[in-house]
Amino acid sequence: MTSLNISLYGADWCGDCIRAKALLDARSIDYTYFDLIATPEHADAALAISGRTNIPVITFPDGSHLVEPSNAQLEAKLTEVGAL
Repeated sequence: MTSLNISLYGADWCGDCIRAKALLDARSIDYTYFDLIATPEHADAALAISGRTNIPVITFPDGSHLVEPSNAQLEAKLTEVGAL
């Protein structure tokens, strides 16, 4: 797996979260998953990062983040940070 500082804040009931996790897993991208249901205190962190309550919130090693990205947006960002 590629080791980068990528975090995904999401929930297992969230379709966009499931899709983003599947993309990262399929491309063997290592990431930290924060389950906002199991650890609701991380919801505050996701809100602080994005300023929004939408999920998933995905953070990258360059300090940027994406909220509810499409697969194409996520792949473009992964390429930009050298994960693909």
